[in-house]
This record gives sequence, structure tokens and C-alpha cells, in this order.
Amino acid sequence: MHVVVNAAQSVDGKLSTRRREQLRISGSEDFDRVDRIRAAADAVLVGVGTVLADDPHLTLDEEDRRVQRLRNARPGNPARVVLDSSGRTPTDARILDDAATTYLVVSKATPGDRRDALADAGAEVIVAGEERVDVAAAVDALADHGIDRLMVEGGGEVIFSCFAAGVVDELQVYVGSLIVGGRESPTLADGDGFVDEFPRLELAEIDRLDDGVVLSYQVNGASE
Repeated sequence: MHVVVNAAQSVDGKLSTRRREQLRISGSEDFDRVDRIRAAADAVLVGVGTVLADDPHLTLDEEDRRVQRLRNARPGNPARVVLDSSGRTPTDARILDDAATTYLVVSKATPGDRRDALADAGAEVIVAGEERVDVAAAVDALADHGIDRLMVEGGGEVIFSCFAAGVVDELQVYVGSLIVGGRESPTLADGDGFVDEFPRLELAEIDRLDDGVVLSYQVNGASE
């Protein structure tokens, strides 16, 4: 499976404000770039925090479908994936409608009746991990379901978990021309942070879009 992480951040590395409010960092040119990545993906992954904060739909518009046809990508909306260790996704979340398949990845700590309720609401529930979702096991399970290209949209905890699990192949980051600040503001990679080993990136391309730049990296493993 090929895993691409995509994010938009401020110059100081923030994804949103300290209030975790949705923040417009990029513009129409970058939105088009993100749409192309999404249209080429078999599935789009977010964390439960994104679902709770934004109630996203993660489906394609007609222009996205045109891109799909040009790239001979899998037709229809990409599958939607939510990493949700304790099964907090609301049963009326937009991501659970019938516009696309939704895989809800939970841990064994999620009670069985909660898993059943989410399945009844429209999710295909995957169990991976004991107390928290095991991201590497989740990616393997998604591959077993026919997912070959996965787009990770965040947030910061999910992105960190993907790097920590060693599943990321590509990182694309839009850096917008603004400062957000705040020690409590989410960053590109939150979580526990790396101490002894760090994911090693190779800068592959730089593109100027809107009033910012897109940095495209290949991920080459870890460096001590």
C-alpha cells in the first residue's frame, strides 16, 4: 500500500488555533491540489478528533470525478477511514452515510455494544490494537479490503501515529503565509514526539500555490 500524508500548516507549524477551530490556511489552488490527491486515493483517513470537530463528509465533487476518470482511478467516492480507539464517532456523523464505504478502526477496548451500534449506523468496524488502535495493523487490514492507495488527512495525533508506525511513503505539506502561535495549538505531528530516532525525509519538489508553498517529501525511514 502507498500512504500519502497531506496537511496545511502555518509558517510556525500549526494546523489550527489553540481552540482547535478550523482555520483556512490555503486557497483555491491548493484546494484543487488536495482534490486531485483525494480523487486518486482508494481511501481517505482521518482521526476521530477531526470527525468530532468538523463532521466531514470526505466525498468527491464532479471535478474530482473528472480527475478520477483521467487517472483511471477507482470510480466513485474513495472509502473513508476513521481511527477511533474508543469508538467515539457519533452514530449520526456525516461520514457514516451511504455515499461511500466507511471503515471505523477501533481497539479491543471499545465495548462490543458500541461496535454493534456503529456497525448498525453504517460503519464497517475493524478491530486493531488493545487499548489504542495499532496503526500498522490497521493499514494491513485496509490492504486486505483492497485499499492500495491511502490518503491521510490528519489531524496531528493521527499523522504522528502514522509516522511512528512506519507506514508513511509520502508527505505533502502546504505552508501558508501566516503565524498562528500558541503552545496548545495542534502541530503537524503531535503525539508523544520522537526522541532517539526520527523519520528521514527527502525533499522531492517545491511548488508555489496561492500565497504559500507545497513541500513534497519522500519518506525514507528513520535516522538516529
